Amino acid sequence: MGSNTIQILVAMVIYMAAVIGIGVVYAKKANKSSENYYLGGRSLGPWVTAMSAEASDMSGWLLMGLPGVAYWCGLADAAWTAIGLAVGTYFNWLIVSKRLRRYSIRANNSITLPEFFSNRFREKSKVIMTISALFILVFFAVYAASCFVTCGKLFATLFGLDYKLMMILGAVFVLAYTILGGFLAESASDFMQAIVMVIALAVIVIISIVKAGGINAVIENAQAIPGFLEFFGLASPTLNEAGEQLVEAGKPVFGAAAEYGWLSVASCMAWGLGYFGMPQVLLRFMAIRKESELKSSRRIAMVWVVISLAVAVFIGIIGRHLFPIEHLTKSGAESIFITLSTSFLPPIIAGFVMAGILAATISSSDSYLLIAASAFAKNIFQGVIKKKATDKQVMWVTRITLLAIALIGIVIALDENSVIFSIVSFAWAGFGATFGPLMVLSLFWKRTTRAGAVAGMVGGAGMVFLWYFLIKPLGGVFGIYELLPAFIFSAICIVVVSLLTKKPSKEIEEDFEAVKAGKVEG
Repeated sequence: MGSNTIQILVAMVIYMAAVIGIGVVYAKKANKSSENYYLGGRSLGPWVTAMSAEASDMSGWLLMGLPGVAYWCGLADAAWTAIGLAVGTYFNWLIVSKRLRRYSIRANNSITLPEFFSNRFREKSKVIMTISALFILVFFAVYAASCFVTCGKLFATLFGLDYKLMMILGAVFVLAYTILGGFLAESASDFMQAIVMVIALAVIVIISIVKAGGINAVIENAQAIPGFLEFFGLASPTLNEAGEQLVEAGKPVFGAAAEYGWLSVASCMAWGLGYFGMPQVLLRFMAIRKESELKSSRRIAMVWVVISLAVAVFIGIIGRHLFPIEHLTKSGAESIFITLSTSFLPPIIAGFVMAGILAATISSSDSYLLIAASAFAKNIFQGVIKKKATDKQVMWVTRITLLAIALIGIVIALDENSVIFSIVSFAWAGFGATFGPLMVLSLFWKRTTRAGAVAGMVGGAGMVFLWYFLIKPLGGVFGIYELLPAFIFSAICIVVVSLLTKKPSKEIEEDFEAVKAGKVEG
């Protein structure tokens, strides 16, 4: 291991030590009760709420997946996805945050998403709680896998070590950290990691522009590639039989620009719909200490999101100019951020920037593991299987569940050719379609019924799988991102079934009106 590699490793170890320190500091408070462990006792301030929500949401795909898309096929896919995410972020904070924070208190002080849906409809049989908890387990196992893939690629690229070994070690670290500190540690570290992520992005884009000879040089190179710098066109890398991009005279080979119509734009913009069903973001709305602070949090979150997404896309464009033939596969393209960092920064600084990728990964995977574990331990074990379970028993089941989910994620992540962006997009669609329409309608439509809620969740999740595996491969108009048709189908299911079933009870309607009027303490 060379001197430069050692310096990078030292910097990353220092960063990891800081993360573990946060876990130790919050461990005692987190383990006082399940409410503290899962929701931090509703004590988050506006800055931590905003930054931890966005850091846990963006994950490693912000630093690897999104730049990789821009590097591989140009501006359109990456830019429209980024725009959709920014718009979705804004409306989620604007429309959902206050009402959910208020309603979660009215709904018997709910501290998990399945518990909120169950209490919202005052169900006794816990059908909604069980179904929603099971879907959270399924989709977060996939999400966790994307984070483990990021860990594996990062260390394999940096140190030339075995991908599978590095992926497993990364998963073990995340698991240990999540078990230690719970929601408070997760949120506090996410706040720090959000800062590291945006600084890392800014540093790399500024230095890369200088190395490229200025923005004009980057733009000229991008314009020379058919469809690469267009909002309504897509670059088409020419591939050989092995799936690698062809190279001629030291330059990558591209075919004619592919068409990029409004259907493709709608497909990418649909990413924004996913926010309405993202547990890791919605929980932050529930955990903030005061409803009045959500406005400040929204502004902080939007500034972070817009800057981070824009810079991430531009890094991919710059990378194609500086290292045109460094990454010849779609999966390999996701390492362009690593290539730029290690090429242009002093090793010790590069190590801290690499920690930015690890920060993004940890900030997401600990959220995914914790929420998925709480879905089983709090909502299925205590809510259905053993209703008189003590807090201590719930905590033990949580830790066992964390281990099981991590193992499933590791199995999914074993393929080193996995594309982070693709894994994330499927899980994102799953959450967005399963919970998004239900969240919006349960908060704002009094007529929503328990049967409608069940139909919406099952219909939305089912349509994601049906569209992705059976309909999408047909291509053409059916090639649209599965989140859009599944979200629409879920909303239709909720509305139709709610109208066909008996209207909610007087108590449920009273809850709704009290929340609407702001007559909720807490």
